[in-house]
Amino acid sequence: MTQTEMFPPFQVHSTTSIDAAIAIEPSSKNLREQVYAYIVKCGAHGATDDEIQVALQMNPSTQRPRRIELSNQGKITRTDNTRKTRMGRSATVWVAR
Repeated sequence: MTQTEMFPPFQVHSTTSIDAAIAIEPSSKNLREQVYAYIVKCGAHGATDDEIQVALQMNPSTQRPRRIELSNQGKITRTDNTRKTRMGRSATVWVAR
């Protein structure tokens, strides 16, 4: 197993990103499960990153990587639907597979 497989994703050119990945690793599984459970709970309606962050009171820099991990694992998928964020921008809706 390589070092990049041992920790959550990080930017290899950034020492702060590497440090953050190492720091979040012990709790990343639990956080990922929280994000997944929320998306499952939303059913066919799905959820945007912004909605997940609000519902779980999770920092975007913590939530978004967990959602990316779930997508990479094939547990969730993006839909063709979008909804507006709190800032009025269009956001992808994600659903569980």
